[in-house]
Amino acid sequence: MAKAKRIVKESLKLVDVVIEVLDARIPASSRNHDLKELAGHLPRLIVLNKSDLADPELTRRWLEEFKKAGFSAVAVDLIRGRGVREIPALVRQLVKAKMARLESAGRRPRAARCMILGIPNVGKSYLINKLISRNVAKTGYKPGVTRGQQWIRVADNLELLDTPGILWPKLEDPETALRLAVTGAIKEEVFNLYDVAGWLILLLAKNYPEAVIERYKLQALPEDAGELLELIGKSRGFIGTGGTVDLLKAAQNVMKEFREGKFGQITLEQPKN
Repeated sequence: MAKAKRIVKESLKLVDVVIEVLDARIPASSRNHDLKELAGHLPRLIVLNKSDLADPELTRRWLEEFKKAGFSAVAVDLIRGRGVREIPALVRQLVKAKMARLESAGRRPRAARCMILGIPNVGKSYLINKLISRNVAKTGYKPGVTRGQQWIRVADNLELLDTPGILWPKLEDPETALRLAVTGAIKEEVFNLYDVAGWLILLLAKNYPEAVIERYKLQALPEDAGELLELIGKSRGFIGTGGTVDLLKAAQNVMKEFREGKFGQITLEQPKN
């Protein structure tokens, strides 16, 4: 974490705008609040990625929350490309005043320089690829200041630092860690899959009961995670030796189907307002 912060801090000296990519299903948990200190005065564009998997109404409320806090914000679906075209225009708006000051000081006009930051598996590299593919006529490279880094020319007025920055959120809150595990930001080797899936299915049963009932054709939703996973295992036919339910397979199924959006559009945390 300390090494990652040092690298990001050095790289931020080269840019005009920070593009902060968050998971629309967990906008708060997928943030690193150290970025406020690291980015200093740099304007930030919040990109809520995976909006196709998130609850549309809660995504709308999260966008309002960020905008009230003084950020520019947009929801994107990188699979279908929705929202991507808005990003260059939003960046230009964020740097408009700075570019005007540079011009009035006699500096030559130049492209806005951006750095994309976010946690693992949130879609940083995919966003870069989408931005490039939509502006292929003006794509090109030039060396960056820091060794091993390059600028990607997306358009005449937009350049991206090619290596996405990784900033881990603080994991002091157990529920933050659970949300990150559920959405795939944390490798499954480092957490108990059964416990995390149990937490998830109880949360879904509480906030989206119809989705769980419909998905597994259940008659009722027990309040105990083990009982609920057992019903899911029976529904899916995960029966082992002696007729016992394979609870691990049931847990794996819940995690897999949530990540694939099989329960519908789900958001795991709500904005404060």
